[in-house]
Amino acid sequence: MPVGTLRKADGEIVCERCEIAANPWTRMRGLLGRSHLADDEGMLFRPAGSIHMMFMRFPIDAVFCDRELVVIGVERDLKPWRTAKRKGAKVVVELAAGAAGTIEPGDRLVLETATMAR
Repeated sequence: MPVGTLRKADGEIVCERCEIAANPWTRMRGLLGRSHLADDEGMLFRPAGSIHMMFMRFPIDAVFCDRELVVIGVERDLKPWRTAKRKGAKVVVELAAGAAGTIEPGDRLVLETATMAR
C-alpha cells in the first residue's frame, strides 16, 4: 500500500506515515485487525465520504476533505461501533485519537508521496 506524509499547507505535519487506501480492497480493509495507531500513523481513504467503526478496537480522529484536500469537517475521538460522514466529503483521513489536534474546517492538506519527492 502506498505511503506518504500528510501536512497542513503551512508545513505542520499531520501524519508522518499516511497509508493511502485508494482501491476497493484497501478501503474495505482499512484499519481492521489493528490494535492501535501510533501518533504519527494514519490512513487516507480516496474516494470516501463516510466511515464506519464496526469491529474496530480503538477510537480515532476522522478528517473529512473535499477532492483538493480542503478540510470540511473533523470528527474527534470517534469510538468503535459508530459511523461518521460529512456532506461533500470525497476523502477521509483516519488518525490516532487526538492526532487531529489543530486541524479545522478550511485548512488545506498536502499529501507528499515518495514519487513526488523525486
